[in-house]
Amino acid sequence: IIFDLGAVILNINYQNTIDEFAKLGVRNATTFYSKKVQTDLFNQIETGMISSNEFLKALQKETNNANIKQLEKAWNAMLIDLPEERLQLIKKLKKNHTIYLLSNTNVIHINAFKKQLGNKRWLAFIKLFDKIYLSHELGLRKPDVKIFEHVLKEQKLKAEEVFFIDDSPQHIAGAKKLGIHCHHLLDNENIIKLFPDIIL
Repeated sequence: IIFDLGAVILNINYQNTIDEFAKLGVRNATTFYSKKVQTDLFNQIETGMISSNEFLKALQKETNNANIKQLEKAWNAMLIDLPEERLQLIKKLKKNHTIYLLSNTNVIHINAFKKQLGNKRWLAFIKLFDKIYLSHELGLRKPDVKIFEHVLKEQKLKAEEVFFIDDSPQHIAGAKKLGIHCHHLLDNENIIKLFPDIIL
């Protein structure tokens, strides 16, 4: 089973960041950044092509001279919380399945997520997965089929034996091109409901 992180395991709210960007003077914040559409700047940080500092400096140009700290806070505003019940679900699934994490993310968000959890909970979190794949470390991001091919090849997995859960329809479409079984998690859905027998 391959899990996405944001909006699947970790609760996130894209609107929080869009609202914060708007407050800092970013024009047309919704078209500048959203779940479905992002400018190339966001692709660059999520594939590790630019550093955190380069990203924040570029972002700064879109604002009314906001400082770097304000921008970092706005960018991290989307990160909400990590429900314990989802971690317990993954722990139970791990008894009979190999579990992977595949996330489009970046250094700023991962560092904020680690800080939010604290060292002990972060270490417990990474132990839940047989392997964690992060876009900024791989230089690839979903929905590019190459990122899925990389995971399948490295883990010697057959596409038809893999179940992938993600909240973005474009990522699901990318995985389906390789024959991976997918579930598109809707905004009002919880991964707990996908495995009722495991919870009981």
